[in-house]
Amino acid sequence: MDSKTSPVLRLDRLERSYTQGNRRIEVLKGASASFFPGETVALLGPSGAGKSTLLHIAGLLERPDDGQVIINGVDSGKLPDNEQTRLRRMEVGFIYQFHHLLPEFSALENVVLPQLILGLSRERAEARAKELLKSLGLEQRWDHRPAQLSGGEQQRVAIARAVANEPKVLLADEPTGNLDPHTANRVFEQLLKLVRESGVAAVVATHNLDLAARMDRTLRLVEGRLVAEEVVVAEAEVI
Repeated sequence: MDSKTSPVLRLDRLERSYTQGNRRIEVLKGASASFFPGETVALLGPSGAGKSTLLHIAGLLERPDDGQVIINGVDSGKLPDNEQTRLRRMEVGFIYQFHHLLPEFSALENVVLPQLILGLSRERAEARAKELLKSLGLEQRWDHRPAQLSGGEQQRVAIARAVANEPKVLLADEPTGNLDPHTANRVFEQLLKLVRESGVAAVVATHNLDLAARMDRTLRLVEGRLVAEEVVVAEAEVI
């Protein structure tokens, strides 16, 4: 079967609400979508629409009130917490607006560590880390700690760390939102290249319509549901 017919991430009728004082705030109300290998999907919506909540649930950092998160064919809702943690470590990579690198470790060590946690040998982990950092133009910065790197370099290390364990799903929450436009463009181009080469499915929450236009398709969170928005992408490409 063509891999395009089999989503590596499927969100099915996700529900999530919170209680704030005497108010009940419904964030997700039946959000559903499928994501396929090697594609990039922009996730749009105003602040407070629930983009981060959706990514946290998709990445098994938070459980929905109802609905299913199926990753690489596994229904995560049927797993105990320890198995969910293992599934997340194996199959999901995260990139945040702020890189969250460990300041006391070098760029190389930051990419090696998640692989060691998964059980790889140091030799294999370092080889993989060097390969990724080199592909992102950081071969001269392996031994630099985060404070010695520019913002764009830090975020590229974060990208390498996110894909170090060869996940099937990559979730990015405003990954270039903390960078100047020129650096953001460069980092985003490298992210797209890495996604297409690795075959990971990438879901990228962003407010930037120019970046959204360069992805394969766009979804918008509207009143707690995911709605395909092809028109937005087409208009952004013309600008």
